[in-house]
Amino acid sequence: MIELDEAKFTLQGYKGMLKEVGDSLDLVNKERKIEELSGLLESPGFWDNPDRAQAATRELNELKTIVDGFRKLERQYNDIGDLIEMGNEENDPEIVPEIQADLAAFTEELEALRLETLLSSPYDKENAILTLHAGAGGTESCDWAGMLYRMYQKWAQKKGFGFELLDYQDGDEAGIKSATFQIDGHNAYGYLKSEHGVHRLVRISPFNAVGKRQTSFVSCDVMPDIEEDLDVEINEKDIRIDTYHSSGAGGQHINKTSSAIRITHFPTGIVVQCQNERSQLQNKTKAMQMLKAKLFILKQEEQLNKESGIRGEQKDINFGSQIRSYVLQPYTMVKDTRTQVEVGNAQSVLDGNLDPFINGYLKWMARKPEAEEN
Repeated sequence: MIELDEAKFTLQGYKGMLKEVGDSLDLVNKERKIEELSGLLESPGFWDNPDRAQAATRELNELKTIVDGFRKLERQYNDIGDLIEMGNEENDPEIVPEIQADLAAFTEELEALRLETLLSSPYDKENAILTLHAGAGGTESCDWAGMLYRMYQKWAQKKGFGFELLDYQDGDEAGIKSATFQIDGHNAYGYLKSEHGVHRLVRISPFNAVGKRQTSFVSCDVMPDIEEDLDVEINEKDIRIDTYHSSGAGGQHINKTSSAIRITHFPTGIVVQCQNERSQLQNKTKAMQMLKAKLFILKQEEQLNKESGIRGEQKDINFGSQIRSYVLQPYTMVKDTRTQVEVGNAQSVLDGNLDPFINGYLKWMARKPEAEEN
């Protein structure tokens, strides 16, 4: 049967990729670590230190998820092979749709796991903190920032990730001037680091009485939520700490108290803000954690760039150096200027379907070292 022969050929084509993914995951060492952590969690007195126990439990669960996911793929591969053989032996055409459906599911899960092997940077597995800033363009840019805020919120919901608003400043008429929010989930930073940069919108603005097309820009900053005690020294003379009230419609999301904190780091120009916590002390602690994480990542990037002699991917944000364009009129299209990934259904992207761009970015980054060597 032609259909079964095609399915068998397709399945055999994935054998090499499955092995490559397994090798990349270093399963032997992961399974050894699972045994070690499992024994550790059962050892006397281990739970006397809750922080250590929680960290070990989290690591154990992450390792089990990866190993179990790969073993499931191996079973799927073998099961599909058995179905193909059964279909050939019994000459049963009715089994073909089942094989095709199983093969499609296997392909999707294998590709997703393969992408996870590209998340090898030290902080890829951490939660992510994103900050949106509306650019020049007044109300139109603020509205665009609000649209992006909704897009990331929708993406987090689709992934089953947590979403927490940390800071919010309303636009004067619509949208938001800026917003900082945290997305919690395994590999959240690894996925969302693709979003760092300037996002450009082209549309007929609803705020333009003449009905002309208008271009707006919003910058998106992405950083990992590093909870560990980072070795970063901050001189008190180098920072200014301001307190302020939340304002406008943001009060629906944020407590309207004077506990909001803004920290400005003079040497780098970095500004972090937090107003979500219940007390000024909690907001200050979270803001200092964010500042330390930013400085730590910045220092790592500078060292890496110095060693490699190349300019890093993280650039100074300036409007006009967009990473992605969203066109809503006269046609609809979203295109990433780095990876050339393009999606015609712009509304789907704005509804949180970012995976084509995230996956494209991870593949592009994996190829970059080869391109730079050549």
